Amino acid sequence: MSDWIDALARLRSQDASAVIVTIASTKGSAPREAGTKMVVSRDCVVGTIGGGHLEHQAIAIAREMIDVGHAADAPLRRFALGASLGQCCGGVVNLLFEPSAGDAQWLATLIDLRTARIGCALVSPIGGSSRDKLVATAQHVHGAVDAFDVEVIARARDLLVRGESAELWNGTYLIEPIVPSDFEIVLFGAGHVGRALVRVLADIRCRIAWVDSRENAFPADLPANVAAIDTDSPEAEVDAAHPGSYFVVMTHSHATDETLTERILRRNDFAYFGLIGSQAKRTQFERRLERRGIPRARFASMRCPIGVDGIPGKEPATIAIAAAAELLQAHANALARHTHTTTARRA
Repeated sequence: MSDWIDALARLRSQDASAVIVTIASTKGSAPREAGTKMVVSRDCVVGTIGGGHLEHQAIAIAREMIDVGHAADAPLRRFALGASLGQCCGGVVNLLFEPSAGDAQWLATLIDLRTARIGCALVSPIGGSSRDKLVATAQHVHGAVDAFDVEVIARARDLLVRGESAELWNGTYLIEPIVPSDFEIVLFGAGHVGRALVRVLADIRCRIAWVDSRENAFPADLPANVAAIDTDSPEAEVDAAHPGSYFVVMTHSHATDETLTERILRRNDFAYFGLIGSQAKRTQFERRLERRGIPRARFASMRCPIGVDGIPGKEPATIAIAAAAELLQAHANALARHTHTTTARRA
């Protein structure tokens, strides 16, 4: 996953200079939304602000800042997405360029809050040092509070509570709500399809707990959004998963698949459950699990065979793409339901 927090933490550990490029605001048609970030170092780029010449020019500006060793004279820059950039969106994008200070406390705070699954809002003064950022949660404020307008702190909390996107407030502060990812995938099985699925999901904003009982099952290099769990009791990871998790079962053993299927179906709070296999496998599992007390109605919440319809083929990559598409559909539907519920409550 192109996670800018992970990228900054990694670069900080390497004592490498970087510039954070953020879409502060947009007008009209634009390739990405406000709050989208890209981290640029001398040797790598993590994330994307939409590609094309806009991104190419932004990378050049960021690397020039790294070479000269100081902040840009105009940290907030306006780009018209027209002929001069070789793009035809027709909109306007304002980009904020910020050198990343390696000792910035706000980054450590964001990492701690993410680990604790606590939502927050990051407040950045336009033209200030990257050390000057403030992090606000519903209960606490981290940073130099006295240096910030009390109204911007109140606005940050309001955006966080309302689930709004990033906002360029009065042209003087960029406010970015950062909420814990609600797209948590628990993937059982590190075989060919499991590995292919992880590769597909590596750049998606999700967190993956990747579970297998075999030694040396996982590749040496894991994407930043993946935590490998080597355990002799994979069913315990079903119980440990948060409500609203997305379960995917594709282990090397049908017996293990059946055990995990039963454990998952005994929960009633997951967002998605996909099981690799054929219709014959599904029928066999249903028959056995019903005898063990799983109500027949529960089987409707299990996707098996896994993956969106209309994508034939049994190659691992093909199955992984179809499964990833189904996961994304399930997550989009969950977000739509949440938005509808929130809107109804406000009304």
